[in-house]
Amino acid sequence: GSGYRTEFWEGQGRDYEDRTERVALRRLLPPQGRRLLEVGAGFGRLTNEFKGYDQVILLDYSSTLLREAQQRLGKSDRYVYVAANLYQSPINDGVCDAATMIRVLHHMADAPAALAQVRRSLAPQAVFILEFANKRNVKAILRHLVRRQANSPFDRTPLEFVELNFNFHPQYVYDVLSSLDFEITRVLALSYLRVGLLKRAIPTDWLVKVDAILQHTGAWGAFSPSVFTRNVVQSTTPAANFDGPLFKCPQCGATDWLEDSHKLHCNHCDTDWAIEDGIYNFKSPINAD
Repeated sequence: GSGYRTEFWEGQGRDYEDRTERVALRRLLPPQGRRLLEVGAGFGRLTNEFKGYDQVILLDYSSTLLREAQQRLGKSDRYVYVAANLYQSPINDGVCDAATMIRVLHHMADAPAALAQVRRSLAPQAVFILEFANKRNVKAILRHLVRRQANSPFDRTPLEFVELNFNFHPQYVYDVLSSLDFEITRVLALSYLRVGLLKRAIPTDWLVKVDAILQHTGAWGAFSPSVFTRNVVQSTTPAANFDGPLFKCPQCGATDWLEDSHKLHCNHCDTDWAIEDGIYNFKSPINAD
């Protein structure tokens, strides 16, 4: 909830992670486009990287974090704030030409289902930037070799190291992406220097510069704690739908809406979804039993 910004990011010694993720995003994401879906947008930490897009959809499960994002970015047609469960995503088919999903997959117990929902919302040739936590990282390999870690970093099964926190083998993620008709066009390896001692002893500017060089090694193999991939939609379905309805009803899948300032009404199944001061809430219907 609301503590994520202050307890995890601001003033918590994570400038290195924030800045290296921005380096990766700028390398991978086309600078301009029609509409970008930011999955797990949180409090809008990275949203200012998407200035070249006509519209950005900030999707997150936490209404509290989206409210913080709205306070940072303001209310305008450029930003669409959506509180929703990704597994029942309300974003319509083919309405985006770009998407990002950073620091989100590690919370997904069913990664293929979550990624399929993102894929569905993307038009042909859309670009999807995905970050995932890598179980096959240098530290895990060394720990396994000296028998300090029982589970193998080379096993392709996702590893739940604490409840609802998953690390993934790169090939597992690549296989899922390929099955969804993505072509993986670039891989960057991030956060090799995510070590408390280094972060305290070496100026952040230096760490970021070295990390920016090391990121390129992802082309040969990713053994870093964090991996970024650029993925391009190869198939011609769903068709591009930039001017169609933005939402589809999570209850019935219809896209025929009646909207006022307080709610979206689905004309097909008569379900009402709240609009709470500019934030669309698709987590549960207003008129649920």
